[in-house]
Amino acid sequence: MADPSRPPVRARRRFLAGSAAVAASTLLLGRRRAYAGDAEITLKLAVVAPPGTPWARHIRWLTTRVMDGTGGRVVIKPHLGGALGDEVSTLSRCRQGGVEMWAGSVVACASAVPEIAALELPYLFPTLAAADDILDNRVTGEIESMMTKAGLKLLFFSENGYRSIGTNFGFVHAVADLKGKRVRAQPGDVPTHTWRAMGASPLSIPETEALTALQTGVVDGFANTPLFAYAASWLQAATHVTLTRHSYQPALVVMNLDTWQALPKTAQALIRGDPKQQARLGRKIVRGVNKQVLDVIPAIGVELHESTSSELAAFKAACEPTHKQFTDKHGDSFYKAITKHL
Repeated sequence: MADPSRPPVRARRRFLAGSAAVAASTLLLGRRRAYAGDAEITLKLAVVAPPGTPWARHIRWLTTRVMDGTGGRVVIKPHLGGALGDEVSTLSRCRQGGVEMWAGSVVACASAVPEIAALELPYLFPTLAAADDILDNRVTGEIESMMTKAGLKLLFFSENGYRSIGTNFGFVHAVADLKGKRVRAQPGDVPTHTWRAMGASPLSIPETEALTALQTGVVDGFANTPLFAYAASWLQAATHVTLTRHSYQPALVVMNLDTWQALPKTAQALIRGDPKQQARLGRKIVRGVNKQVLDVIPAIGVELHESTSSELAAFKAACEPTHKQFTDKHGDSFYKAITKHL
């Protein structure tokens, strides 16, 4: 039942539409031309990002660039909002060639490349600048190699951002506050181990089923960025957000390797562009809108708490065992490649 004290959903939609307009003005660099005839190559792109979000706008910019540059002969067809399924299932289809392109989170990509989940270990990156440097300058080659072995071509990075905790029972000041609480965990070892280290009882639930689980009380909370939680309407089922920023979540765009290799070189160049420039663009708009969402959260009836330095230190200490759990299972080669630069 809706809480009459909270602003109506249309207020949230107005904000999201406004945010999308800001992103669109940044991303849409030119007017799209009309083309006659059918495309010679159509590439399906699966993504759980909802329409109207910065991620959707970034993809639209990409599709426009490719269409313009190929005269309409190559078309990228995005399927937003999980229309083709959740992240893990659509990534599997991408590896098999049923979906040509995929955009999503690193931890979902770990279903095909387990070692890459090291990037989402809790409290790994002290700053956004450190995360950018690692991804752009330190481990790109290792990631490209891992993707190739999995039958994927890494195109470029984007981001979801720092994940925090949303609940329907109050703020999370300490591990004790999560004791006995059922929380939605993104499928994967790292999210599950992180939640357990923080005292909660995690239930692995795909993105496409998370809102229903929150609304029906199957779970009491979740972890995600304020922006994604807002855009996916998860905050409609929350009363409190605690900014723990316990895990930085990169995003990435990949393509089925065979499909990539069969494309003309000109199409490859248009699709990939300059990977570092693509990453900077995606991060810029996501971070800008994330800041706007933080300002709006209290206005939509959800209470917001910025974790104190002592609270963060306690959470970090509690999560330290998850790093060893990861390296014990997946080896420490990639983990060391990351941490030696931090």
